[in-house]
Amino acid sequence: MSKSSLVTYVKSSFEELTKVVWPTKSQAIRISIIVLAVTLTLTVFLATLDYGFNLGLAELIKQIKAQ
Repeated sequence: MSKSSLVTYVKSSFEELTKVVWPTKSQAIRISIIVLAVTLTLTVFLATLDYGFNLGLAELIKQIKAQ
């Protein structure tokens, strides 16, 4: 990559950044709360699945050893 193409790339990148519509503070807070809520919900869901599968696997191992 030549120096002129790098300069052109950086300039065009900054031009594109001026076209970005940034969220307001209240929009950013609302979106952040939504992301945190979804993350927490998925965490609890996956932890519950993991715990259930762990219990099921332990019971399966007990059944196999009992035979």
